Amino acid sequence: MLLETRGITKSFGVVRALRDVSFTLRAGEVHGLMGENGAGKSTLIKVLTGLNQPDGGTILLEGQKVTFAAPRDAQAAGIAAVYQEINLIPERSVADNLFLGREPRRLGLFIDRPRMIAEADALLQRYGLAIDPKRTLRTLGLGLQQLVSIARVVSLGARVVILDEPTSALSSAEVELLYRVVEQLRRDGIGLVYVSHRLSECYQLCDRLTVLRDGAVVDSAATGDLPRARLIAAMLGREAGPVVARTPGASAVAPAPGSAATALRVQNLSWRRRVRGVSLAVGRGEILGLVGLLGSGRTETFKAIYGAEKPDSGTIEIAGRRVARPRPAESIRQGLAFLSEDRRSEGIFGQLSVRENLSASVLPRISRWGVISRRRQDELVVRYLRELGVKSAGPGMPITSLSGGNQQKVLIGRALCSEPGTVMLDDPTRGIDVGAKAEVHRVIRGLAAEGLGVLVTSSEIEEVVELADRLVVLDEGAVTGELATEGRSGDDVLALLAGDPSDAQAHQPSTGGAA
Repeated sequence: MLLETRGITKSFGVVRALRDVSFTLRAGEVHGLMGENGAGKSTLIKVLTGLNQPDGGTILLEGQKVTFAAPRDAQAAGIAAVYQEINLIPERSVADNLFLGREPRRLGLFIDRPRMIAEADALLQRYGLAIDPKRTLRTLGLGLQQLVSIARVVSLGARVVILDEPTSALSSAEVELLYRVVEQLRRDGIGLVYVSHRLSECYQLCDRLTVLRDGAVVDSAATGDLPRARLIAAMLGREAGPVVARTPGASAVAPAPGSAATALRVQNLSWRRRVRGVSLAVGRGEILGLVGLLGSGRTETFKAIYGAEKPDSGTIEIAGRRVARPRPAESIRQGLAFLSEDRRSEGIFGQLSVRENLSASVLPRISRWGVISRRRQDELVVRYLRELGVKSAGPGMPITSLSGGNQQKVLIGRALCSEPGTVMLDDPTRGIDVGAKAEVHRVIRGLAAEGLGVLVTSSEIEEVVELADRLVVLDEGAVTGELATEGRSGDDVLALLAGDPSDAQAHQPSTGGAA
């Protein structure tokens, strides 16, 4: 046993982030840590790496009790994390980054560069990385930079390496290279904690899987003993029903190609490894739900359709007109509006007023010679504040003075100001209370009643089943099923999510690792 936690608890104010978490990691093992957003994975990683100190419980490293006052203490003990955001110096060479702060020296004064480059080259070769150690780090792709990060923590003497979403931004070739590095680390007896939302790679790489939900361990087993349906049920906190055929439901009716009733049509859309051949159609007056686990590609699909991310391939038609070069400005002109799930970072302008936030998307339309018409701006703002039922002390108040639900309704108003034919709402009720959710639901149904096409996602399965007329199921960026919602429940969606072609029970742990 390399690493063990016993009864770890951690609270932030009244929020209990970890509740009696016990977890083990063996030498030479890859242990997958699974769970949706808010499950407690990040907090556990921060406790293991010394960034947060637990309120209770014990951490054992090779049987010895340890405590970490800071990340440097955990690193000195042999525990290190590699995050998807690269934490190296891009303007320095690969060798400089590998030996940063511990460069070999001559006479105790001068950096011995030939020795440093030779040692860096030997380290890179050990893990099959054909990288010139003299090369500037920023000239490497993101995947190779991440592998350099892994090589650095190993060279520092890490016996426990935590990989947090290591493949989220990698190409297929880079992923294969990462897999080979993981296998070498396993052979070297290093224990790896592997955090990923891609279930297929967890079943391929991991020897064991542990599922967190609401800060507690809810399931843990050898990978071959944890079927996909049971894993997903544990992550979502519900029982999985029988797996159904992954074909469109009998009553699911997508708009016919070329139909005048089609608000939005997407065919074979792909972007990197995150959106893979997605095809869907939204009818006028229809609410189409896009469902999938965290990491399924819901947000990425929206951004690729909208042009916030440039698609690699595929076609997009808005109201029957093909969009040659998808980009946000063109999408707005063609009648497509998008509401991001990240209200704080990609939605509100926190320093501006309710008026300025709501009208931001139509400023060119209500301006003349660069001067905004205050009359036209106020007409729009008053109209949408009234129609959406926004509760505020007035349009001149800072948007940050509003509740989360009212902020969200202001952003919906911003989307509607451009008079779209289709709106894409990415988890529009995230982080708002039950009463505000009901109000947002009323607005969404009203949009469909007015003849708009609505494409919506939600992190809550029951919510999107209740809202949508039809569902499209995504798994790791690809469409895996379609379902009409009439007479259906969350269990039917869960069954589609569990019916992945890569059968979890067929997985065999990789050779050389502990089972």
